[in-house]
Amino acid sequence: MPERHPDPDGADENAEEAPEASARIPVEIWTLLVATFFMALGFGLVVPVLPQFASSFGVGATLVAIVVSAFAFVRLVSAPLGGVLVNRFGERGTYVAGMLIVAASTYATAFAAEYWQLLVYRGLGGVGSVMFTIASAGILAKYSPPGIRGRVSALWGGMFLVGNISGPIAGGLLGQFGMQLPFFVYGTAMVISALIVAVSAVRNRGTARTDTAPQLPPRTLREVLRDGAFLRLLGSGFANGWVNFGVRAATIPLFVAAAVSSEPWVAGAVIATTAVGNVVSLPWAGRAADRIGRKPLVIWGALIAGVSLVVMIPVQDIASLLVVGFVGGLGAGLMAPANQAMAADIVGHGRSGGQVLSTFQMSQDLGTIVGPIVTGVIIDGLGYGWAFALAGAVMVASGMVWVRGPETLGR
Repeated sequence: MPERHPDPDGADENAEEAPEASARIPVEIWTLLVATFFMALGFGLVVPVLPQFASSFGVGATLVAIVVSAFAFVRLVSAPLGGVLVNRFGERGTYVAGMLIVAASTYATAFAAEYWQLLVYRGLGGVGSVMFTIASAGILAKYSPPGIRGRVSALWGGMFLVGNISGPIAGGLLGQFGMQLPFFVYGTAMVISALIVAVSAVRNRGTARTDTAPQLPPRTLREVLRDGAFLRLLGSGFANGWVNFGVRAATIPLFVAAAVSSEPWVAGAVIATTAVGNVVSLPWAGRAADRIGRKPLVIWGALIAGVSLVVMIPVQDIASLLVVGFVGGLGAGLMAPANQAMAADIVGHGRSGGQVLSTFQMSQDLGTIVGPIVTGVIIDGLGYGWAFALAGAVMVASGMVWVRGPETLGR
């Protein structure tokens, strides 16, 4: 990371022509990175315990998966609203409001006494989640200098994943003292993240660029629907939601419990190892996306992530699970900064793109909804092998469509 502090007014308008080494990361991005760490730490706490918490109500794999999918379903139907709020009230205001909504939902989830309550409380958090997710992507797209979009996206993903490395391990340990405890800690982390962004916005008022008065008109959905890169990006988002947000979150903990150990810390360790693989590949992937292009990273990342999921099928021991999880994390880490940089390329520097980013987010949420449900049904009927094989095929296919796709680097 650069040692100098960024100019609150954002990157120089000629940053696209400047060398990567001289491009500065704006203060809006640094603030987002810090807030993202606390948010990701809290989210990671509940990942290993949520499936088992749902199972404690006496339901099967399909209903457990529906709990995860309910959160994503509400995100999906709320995404258009999130885009409107970003364009109307600005990225940072929408971010803070979304964080507080998720905090309230998470606290309520801890008090769920029946399955339907868990389903409702967890689902309602999707409204706030899509708000701060679209706002985060908007901040990255609007303030990231074009020449270092891949690097900025990697930093953002890295902060998220550093939180997710420590989060699942801590969540598994906290789960030993009660399944509700990680939810209380997660809610508190969300409040802290909201305060970080809110305080920064107040301190920079009058000196920083305002979110509600962009110099350029917002990028419209009608414009980008004619762009072949955007259509392929929607496919990548769908596969990413299916596999990395859906199957890995809802199904891997159940697979670990069924095949290796039912102890919560084991599932947490596997998820954390996947996050370590992400962190290892992110720094290189971010810089490579700015130098060699976005396409190669998306293609190879999807191939590695998809194949690793299929290879996990016969695994029966903890050590092998950790290795396969790490390799899958490497693949996901190659894809993440390239996908995010593509979205920023399509929106354009200095422009608001609430509708565009919300549509991209909807593609991921649709995958997060469909993936766990289809996977859960297949598991109940045919077993984990067929479910993982289908998920791996979806991921590989999402990368192959880019072979003849356009490159967005340089836009």
